[in-house]
Amino acid sequence: MHKLILIASCLLLLTSGNIHAQTYNIVIKGGQLVDPKNNINEPMDLAIKDGKVVQIAKNIDATQARQVVNATGYYVTPGLIDMHVHVFAGTEPDHGLSNGASSVPPDGFTLRVGVTTVVDAGCAGWKSFPAFKRNVIDNAQTRVLAFLNIVGEGMRGGAYEQDTRDMDPKLTAMVASQFKNIIVGFKVAHFVGNEWTAVDRVVEAGNIAHLPVMIDLGSSTPPLPIQELYMKHLRPGDIYTHVYALLDGNIRETVVDEQLKQVKPFIWEAKKRGIIFDVGYGGGSFNFTQAIPAVKNGFFPDCISTDLHTGSMNAAMKSMLNVMSTFLAIGMDFPGVIKASTWNPAKTIHREDLGNLSIGSEADIAILKIDKGNFGFWDKTGYKVEGDKKLECQMTIRSGKIVYDLNGIATPIVVR
Repeated sequence: MHKLILIASCLLLLTSGNIHAQTYNIVIKGGQLVDPKNNINEPMDLAIKDGKVVQIAKNIDATQARQVVNATGYYVTPGLIDMHVHVFAGTEPDHGLSNGASSVPPDGFTLRVGVTTVVDAGCAGWKSFPAFKRNVIDNAQTRVLAFLNIVGEGMRGGAYEQDTRDMDPKLTAMVASQFKNIIVGFKVAHFVGNEWTAVDRVVEAGNIAHLPVMIDLGSSTPPLPIQELYMKHLRPGDIYTHVYALLDGNIRETVVDEQLKQVKPFIWEAKKRGIIFDVGYGGGSFNFTQAIPAVKNGFFPDCISTDLHTGSMNAAMKSMLNVMSTFLAIGMDFPGVIKASTWNPAKTIHREDLGNLSIGSEADIAILKIDKGNFGFWDKTGYKVEGDKKLECQMTIRSGKIVYDLNGIATPIVVR
């Protein structure tokens, strides 16, 4: 009798253990799932286990979850990818965006707005990247990837970014090969002058490492012709950032003809060729006089990004959600905005494992609400656009763990 009881008890324990092994960590119930990669835009539940998306269905049994998220009335999307930020925050004097005070620590400006992945846009060069990795990347909850600057010193500003002697494609590509899981491309920015040296050096690094490059064209008088840039210097898959910028003094050519209010014909050719156009809103790199006619012409950004730094976060840019809401206000549809903030940047940086909610994918998730009301969006010139929709983040899940919950929509609430 005692043996039978013991055997029965063991079977019960084994069965209970098996049931426990099958439970989900989190089930998200009742949300509108928007996943551009998989062409999903409908009410669906989603289950997470061991940091991965394991089930998507119309109705998932919530009793099998340790934690249930009530997403009724909200949109469930892949975690947002901000492809243009400056997060090499540091304390070095006169270092600008490279280990200086102009960059910001990522976690304070990402998770609360649904951003789970950022790509630092060239703060570090091959000389400074190890410090960037050690001080910021390795300590961030946000996934931090990087475009490595062609300038070895990185974005230290002034003469550092004009020094063509410090633009070494071979050493830049070599460091990228050492950190393949982090470095997703190369960047050049702020170069002043009527020559293509800086652009050609960064593209050379891209050719060696087989990675894309991001171009912030800098300035010159007269402006360098962007048609020549797109057609003769860049390759399909390379990125042109600050696409809607109108800089004072006619020092960089615009994509929209300011007189005709039309996208220049060669822009369409560049798009067909595979040039990627990125917003890179920033502190002074976005103008409604460019963006509004461009969107009206059907020229939408491939990627929406913030150019986050201390000069943009409290100005017109504010946050990733504010930039996304800006494009809703000027005529881009919601699925298009989500695609430009998730799947498109993932493809651009050759990280197709991100930016989607496929079964087996990393459970990086944003739960968003569209607030209705009267909202104002303004650019660096004071040009204001009014909109009736604004995005708000209700919850962010990073690698299967809730890292931000605005209104306590998880049951039970886990206090970390």
